[in-house]
Amino acid sequence: MNGKADPRTAGDGSTRTRLDRGRGALGPALELVHTGRAPTRAVLTAELGVTRATAGAVAAELEALGLIRVDARPGAAAGSQGRPSHRLELADDGPVALAAQVHADGFRAALVGLGGRIVATAPGCETVDADPAKVLGSVVDAGAELLRETGRRCVGAGLAVPSAVTEPEGLALNPLHLAWPAGAAVREIFAERVRAAGIEGPAFAANDVNLAALAEHRHGAGRGARDLLCVATGHRGVGGALVLDGRLHTGSSGLALEVGHLTVNPEGRPCHCGSRGCLDVEADPLAFLTAAGRTPGPEVSLLQQSNELIRDESADPAVRTAIEALIDRLGLGLAGLVNILNPDRIILGGLHRALLDADPDRLRAVVADRSLWGRSGGVPILACTLDHNSLVGAAELAWQPVLDDPLTALPV
Repeated sequence: MNGKADPRTAGDGSTRTRLDRGRGALGPALELVHTGRAPTRAVLTAELGVTRATAGAVAAELEALGLIRVDARPGAAAGSQGRPSHRLELADDGPVALAAQVHADGFRAALVGLGGRIVATAPGCETVDADPAKVLGSVVDAGAELLRETGRRCVGAGLAVPSAVTEPEGLALNPLHLAWPAGAAVREIFAERVRAAGIEGPAFAANDVNLAALAEHRHGAGRGARDLLCVATGHRGVGGALVLDGRLHTGSSGLALEVGHLTVNPEGRPCHCGSRGCLDVEADPLAFLTAAGRTPGPEVSLLQQSNELIRDESADPAVRTAIEALIDRLGLGLAGLVNILNPDRIILGGLHRALLDADPDRLRAVVADRSLWGRSGGVPILACTLDHNSLVGAAELAWQPVLDDPLTALPV
């Protein structure tokens, strides 16, 4: 334990008594530090509703587990009086989770620490094989190499995929923009590859936009929201997710919030689902490039091509027209979701973030005009702020058992 005394055995027994009393607070305490809501021991004490001594024992235990650092001598802020409270910081050299993401244009692996901090990433691959076992084997191998290079302890692994993932089976029910078979057992395959690579800890899999919403709620633009709606388009298609009372809402079997299949243009393009004019085909990067009169090239991803066009939109009236068309379609879909869900915040990712940046007033006006509640104050519409938020969300899956019970998940 890095030469430090074990707080559970030090002293005359009073520390052990305080820790036994506070063991149930270890998980909540770690989550408060993990999400940035307890920067000091004083704040931790207040948030947990325990005595200062118990909060101190809890913080010491989390430090012994290698999860946080306690600064007992922080500098006092200018003009402040009295001794400043101990600062609580996440351990820079602490454990990590292996995060993996597969999308239409490739896959990527990363190591993610507490606080949603990306510690290392492997170069992204730009081709996705039609065999999910081959793809997942490759991305796990990339993650295992990162673990060897960094020497970090791994708490588990999480996978983000562009498909609804059934619960509890872990099947990718409709990977529409991959050549994978419908119903591929992605969670089981991923877990097998993780074990085969010698990586310890549990393995999980979930929809990429669900995980992006989870990450943004804990660490990004959604922090503090009670009912958070996230809508995003990355490489192909449109996804949505909802966080209710701080928890991801996935429905009865993991299939909730398929917002990509809201009809926003009844006479529009045929959709993979069998309908026409869905958000999935009317407001994704391919739809934007088509509306702008561009033929997609193979050099970079559709998302990157679209974002570059939007940044240079002033040079071409056709691009501006395409931006306005996609904003109107997206706004129509968001308005319908506002009427149904009544969220207190909307966050947009991928191409939708770029559209919001290009003309925020137009998008907010469309949502307000088309929604029942928009005219009475409106819903804040913000851009996602985390880079690789689906990867960070995948790591959150692996971190959750540690947040639930640190001592069981990471025994000293």
